Amino acid sequence: MQFRPLHDRVVVKRVDAETKSAGGIIIPDTVKEKPMEGEVIAVGPGARNDKGEIVALDVKVGDRILFGKWSGTEVKLNDEDLLIMKESDIMGIIEGHVAAKKAA
Repeated sequence: MQFRPLHDRVVVKRVDAETKSAGGIIIPDTVKEKPMEGEVIAVGPGARNDKGEIVALDVKVGDRILFGKWSGTEVKLNDEDLLIMKESDIMGIIEGHVAAKKAA
């Protein structure tokens, strides 16, 4: 099954949080907060402006983004936990993610 978001909606997969602190202490699951960072899985065509024209979204599939703690609606598709949110809930795109991933 494939899912295509409508209008200015974005489907996001949360990026797993680190299990160790900077000092090397292992963080148990009961204390960890949900990550506020994710990867864009699918995007809608865009919202309509006052003239009725579709305005494309600034984010694209594969972008690493930062969003608010309570943003979006949690859904489960194909046994995968995802978030569906409006583009306005996204705070920004994390630059340099692809280059760092390729270097590793």
